[in-house]
This record gives sequence, C-alpha cells and structure tokens, in this order.
Amino acid sequence: MTRQSVNGVGVLDKAIAILDSLEEGPLGLAALVSATGLSRPTAHRLATALEGHDLVARDSAGRFILGPRLVRRPLEEAARPALAALRDATGESAQLYVPRNGARLCVVALESPHGLRTIVPAGAVLPLDQGSAGAALRGSPEVLRRGWAQSAEEREPGVASVSAPVLHDGAVVAAVSVSGPVERTTRSPGRRYSAAVVAAARAVEVAMGWNQSLSSK
Repeated sequence: MTRQSVNGVGVLDKAIAILDSLEEGPLGLAALVSATGLSRPTAHRLATALEGHDLVARDSAGRFILGPRLVRRPLEEAARPALAALRDATGESAQLYVPRNGARLCVVALESPHGLRTIVPAGAVLPLDQGSAGAALRGSPEVLRRGWAQSAEEREPGVASVSAPVLHDGAVVAAVSVSGPVERTTRSPGRRYSAAVVAAARAVEVAMGWNQSLSSK
C-alpha cells in the first residue's frame, strides 16, 4: 500500500514505496504492483527510472531488486576481509568494482606488497567494455557459466587481471578483481588466480548474507 504523501511530493513517495517493497526481496512487476498499491504502468515507469540511477536492478529472472547504490556501503565493508585474503593469497593488488552510469567504479582497492604492482585508486571510474572486471560486471552467459573473466593488456599495457562477478538474487552487483604486471601474472592469469578470485566473490556474498547455501555449511 502506498504511504501517505510527504510534503505533497507524490512521485518521491511512490519511488520510496518501491524501494521499501524491494527490501523484502526480488519482485516481479505484478508482485511489485501488489506490494505498493501502484498501478501497473506507474510501478513499471518508476522502477525503470530507479534502475537508470542504479537504485534498482534486475536479477537473472528479470525481477526487480535493490540496486548497487543502495548496497554499496555495506558491500564495501563486507568485501574488505575477502579482498585482503585475496591479496595475501595471490600477492597481487585486489579491487572491488560496481557499475556506475555505464562505467565501473572502484570502491575498494588493496595494493600488492610488491614494488612493481598495479595501482587502481578507490574512486577511479574505468570503462565497462574493457578489462576483466568490465566483463564480469557485464555478466555474459559465458562469464556467468565459467564464473570468472580474464584480460591481458586490454585496458592498460603491461597489466593482466582476473575478475569474478558478485551475485545478489542472480543479478551481478559487483566484481572482485586481482591485477598485476603481466610479467608476473602471465598472459593467461586465470590459470593461476581464477580459483582464488571466485572464492573471494563467494566470500563477499556470504558476508552480505546473499549466499545462504554456502554460509550454512
């Protein structure tokens, strides 16, 4: 049911009603209409508009879920231990990326202890169509089936990386990445690092309470 209008800003109230409803879990359009009391056209229009601002996303079944902007801060906190373990296990720099306006935003960056290392500062905005993290965030069927993506000198000369998608209700909401000089990581870094990167992505999901099948083991 829609909440009472606050200061007469009806559209804002309806948008908040959608976000409140999605806190309970993924909803298809019919379920979203039932949960909010909005008309079907209004619910679809507002949910789609919120999706354009990363406040709403879609899972693999096309249902609406909360978007990366709303889970970003707790996601950063939950990811740090997993990224620290990934950095220590591989000896290379580890990052967490989230989608942002058609690009990817680095929200956590932990540097390798090596003198020669890749540096991607937190806050950096990079292309979504380049690099293994971009491939993981795009979530192609091949990447989702394999669980990871790799790249060598695709975005920057001399750098190779491996990334794995972080999933929430079947939707890609982030990407865990490890990167380093191609001289150490080789041009096929997935052979060496894919297992550790995928394990780190699953650890982030468990820390967020998104992967109950693993957290219960």
